[in-house]
Amino acid sequence: MKKINANHTPLYREAGFNLKDSITTKEAFAAELDHPHEPENYIYSRYRNPTTVAVEQQIMELEGCKWALLVETGMAAIDVAVSVFQKGKDTRPWLFFHEIYGGTNSFIDTVLIKRRNLDVHRFYANDGLYDFEELERMLKEIQPEFLYFEAVSNPMLIVADVKRIMELAKKYDCKIIVDNTFGTPYLWKPLLDGADLVIHSATKYMSGHGNITAGVICGNDEELMKEAIEYRKWAGHFLSPDDAYRLGSQLKSFDLRFKQHCDNALALAEYLEKHPQIEEVLYPGLESHPTRKEAVALFGNKGFGGMVTFDIKGESDEDKREKCNRFIAALEETIPLVPTLGEVDTILLPVEPVWGAKYPLPGTIRLSVGIENIEKLKGWIGNALEEM
Repeated sequence: MKKINANHTPLYREAGFNLKDSITTKEAFAAELDHPHEPENYIYSRYRNPTTVAVEQQIMELEGCKWALLVETGMAAIDVAVSVFQKGKDTRPWLFFHEIYGGTNSFIDTVLIKRRNLDVHRFYANDGLYDFEELERMLKEIQPEFLYFEAVSNPMLIVADVKRIMELAKKYDCKIIVDNTFGTPYLWKPLLDGADLVIHSATKYMSGHGNITAGVICGNDEELMKEAIEYRKWAGHFLSPDDAYRLGSQLKSFDLRFKQHCDNALALAEYLEKHPQIEEVLYPGLESHPTRKEAVALFGNKGFGGMVTFDIKGESDEDKREKCNRFIAALEETIPLVPTLGEVDTILLPVEPVWGAKYPLPGTIRLSVGIENIEKLKGWIGNALEEM
């Protein structure tokens, strides 16, 4: 078949690939863990696929890393990243910040503890802030294999003092895994500051259109890469070439999209903070945010992310709950309730039904701010607040 000079990454749907002869086959399997982003021969799409490899190269450039591995979801990225450090009976304890994605906390409880019986510990925030003396005490006492945290917490948007966290981790010979889904490589590249692995739910801002699920693990260490490739292959955590193809197309607009997410979120947070129907607004770009100093130190003047959390005023919890429901109903046609984030369209999620055990806040909304015209967004939200 004649080769075509395609302008876009071709979509290879092959399950298996043609190998010339038995010598080539032997060489291909022997070199399977080497040069994953420039293979001489492809074998089978559960191992690697040309379309997926091309998109991994896009992410490597975006993240500034030596390797990136795509998987089918953000949860799969978490599974691969932590499983790299599982060494049977010799596995040291693992330490996770508690202020992380709720699904990650559920994964810890239902998979790592309940099914794998691993020695897992959590570091808790105190009134939305981190006690570094307590963190150092835990690192010294537990001697964990790795420390796992998020740069910006969900849904309260606590920004971590990441450099201090990393300094402490390295002091106690502890590897560092960062979930940077909220921060994205646009605001911060953790590997440049000393992280060992970085993961993203590429379902969110990297894709940005709410039409695929994907995850990615990024790193620089070759041995960690080989462990991750091996686990991805045998656990079956490979992203389909179709989803990789769409992700690759969507990544081309990532920088432009995320800048607009940040600009809109700041403008909307400032608007909401002045609105008489709003009690409190949490956004790291506001002077009122408890970790604004950390956000400025980490992100500089690039922006503060696309998430805004705010609380509707009310005379009682029940009053707040009713107002919250009326607010959501008034926005049904313009800002729908969708349990995800990072899309080009603005979407919302009430905090109490999802995080009620941890954050029993009946009037609180988490807003994933899209890239629409900001005056339009203010108009939709302003009208809904008047209808409560």
